[in-house]
Amino acid sequence: MHPYIAEIIGTAILIIFGGGVVANVVLNETKGNGGGWIVITWGWAIGVFMGVFTISQVSGGHINPAVTVGLAAAGLFDWAQVPAYVAAQTVGGFLGGVVVWLAYKDHFAATEDEEVKLAIFSTSPEIRNYPANLLTEIIGTFVLVFGVLYLNSAGFFDAQSGEVLRSITIDGQAVGFGLGALSALPIALVVLGIGLSLGGPTGYAINPARDLGPRIAHAILPFSHKGPSDWAYSWVPIVGPILGALLAAGLYRLL
Repeated sequence: MHPYIAEIIGTAILIIFGGGVVANVVLNETKGNGGGWIVITWGWAIGVFMGVFTISQVSGGHINPAVTVGLAAAGLFDWAQVPAYVAAQTVGGFLGGVVVWLAYKDHFAATEDEEVKLAIFSTSPEIRNYPANLLTEIIGTFVLVFGVLYLNSAGFFDAQSGEVLRSITIDGQAVGFGLGALSALPIALVVLGIGLSLGGPTGYAINPARDLGPRIAHAILPFSHKGPSDWAYSWVPIVGPILGALLAAGLYRLL
């Protein structure tokens, strides 16, 4: 599998789980209607786990432009690949949004609340204050990317050079460090914690593709009582996560 295809698939999986749990909780006549915030945060965490675990051995399992930019800014990923990764992640987010709509099509028809439907595809603040909303997204994404950077660079430090060792040689065999695909589990738990602790003000996008791709799907898909896609707010879950990722990478390099 090509890494760009992997990022499309991984991000689509994220949105199928994440957008799907929101649809289950907020749409009318579903089994999970009214399940609440705890259910939503767990659904998103499982989405992160499955998305990263499934494709991490192929592409690194970024499934998030902020993670891609943060890794590149920290010197752990090639900047030349960033645009294609971001494009793939956005496409994956769009496709995931379409799948959620297909799965809940009858329930979309049974729900008239326009804001509820938009919440399945994109984030929005409880109190619309753009500087405060931006700061919340910066903080949440900083926590995420800072954790990802240390998971990505797991290993021992060379006493002389101070560089992280990716492997050591034992009896002529190179032995690597790190959790491999299982690094998806601690990352998912970090996302769960961010949702529980910092998700209240804005819905914790912390991922530009998670918001932009499905928001485009919302604008295109044909369903009744759709309402506007709130493009006036759409820049916040793009700019905030990127700034948070850059700050995390800067601190990582400083330390």
